[in-house]
Amino acid sequence: MLVLVANLGSTSFKYRLFEMAEDGALDDLSDATCLARGAVERIGDAESKCTVQIGDWSDELTMAVPDHGVAVETCLTQLTHEQHGAIEDASQVAAIGFKAVHGGRISGVFVVDDEVLEAMAEMNAAAPAHNPPYIAAMKTLRARFPDLPLVAAFETDFHQTIPAARKEYAIPRQWSDEFHIRKWGFHGASHRYIAFRSAEILGRNDARVISCHLGGSSSITAIRDRQSVQTTMGMTPQTGLPQNNRVGDFDPFALPLIIERTGLSLDETLKTLASQGGLLGLSGRSGDIRDIEQAADEGDAQSQLALDVFIEELRRHLGGMLVALGGADAIVFTGGIGENDQRIRQGVCQGLEELGIRIDSDANETLRQQAGESGEASFHADDSKTQLWVIPTNEEVIVARQTIHAIKSR
Repeated sequence: MLVLVANLGSTSFKYRLFEMAEDGALDDLSDATCLARGAVERIGDAESKCTVQIGDWSDELTMAVPDHGVAVETCLTQLTHEQHGAIEDASQVAAIGFKAVHGGRISGVFVVDDEVLEAMAEMNAAAPAHNPPYIAAMKTLRARFPDLPLVAAFETDFHQTIPAARKEYAIPRQWSDEFHIRKWGFHGASHRYIAFRSAEILGRNDARVISCHLGGSSSITAIRDRQSVQTTMGMTPQTGLPQNNRVGDFDPFALPLIIERTGLSLDETLKTLASQGGLLGLSGRSGDIRDIEQAADEGDAQSQLALDVFIEELRRHLGGMLVALGGADAIVFTGGIGENDQRIRQGVCQGLEELGIRIDSDANETLRQQAGESGEASFHADDSKTQLWVIPTNEEVIVARQTIHAIKSR
């Protein structure tokens, strides 16, 4: 079965085309074959960039792409290229799966219908950068391809197993009951993949695993029996760890003071926190960890402070995950920072010997060489009770499998 997995932005459409067995178990990812990947950038501009990679062949087009419906049509045209195409006809695609973000009162995997779109719209204020473009694209695609099933796999789904005592805010009961204000958690597809893959590596499904998804946005999740039991993100993807330009955890009672002193409106203040906070705000230079590390090495004190804050927040939340699990069998680093930044991994893991965590600093520094094509490698000392791993995530293959299950059970 062929599934197109879509990752949307307000002006972008990134995708992968997977071939998977129809009858595979939800946690069986071994049969997944990525046939192609591509992207359409600058949707709505006079000149949009459309790229595709199929095996050794790649193609790039520059054309006007007014909306996401045309973006899908363009990608299907590239996928059915006469000489190099991954498929013969667009009708072979069984469904499009979306790595959707926030459904509020609905959390799971659903074939997109009016109720799903309505639930997503109710959460626009909580996910303003994600929900509106997904809703607009889904509406366009439903109208353009009425016979092609669309599936929303919500990022919050994996965290439904978190106990209530770890999900509730200490707020008036009415707010949580009527407005669905609680700690939902995100990056669900990534943490689910790490749960499944780490179980395979460790050879046990009951392992206690701490998944550190560190990248442009970051979160940590505690996993037991391949299920989420604690996570750092809360009501929105803006919370938890400081991120590239998102503030992370922040005292809401500071908002009146900021508004009073700056003259900004509440909306303007929130947009500032969501776009100029995080590592960008701390360093005053960039939200990219590579730029910050370079500046710190050149003696910039603010950039060094940004690195120190990021590492300290990672360690603080890691401690909470260790308590929630009663220890850990493995700590896994994934995402762009987690997979590639040995300095951050070293900073997080050093000095934790009393907790049974011993890092092999040499293995950490040479990890990319030893990881090979898979990108997977360990960097714990031989006498460490807790294993330390880098495992590249694969959110898209999770969404592909969820999509197949959703359309089969419809």
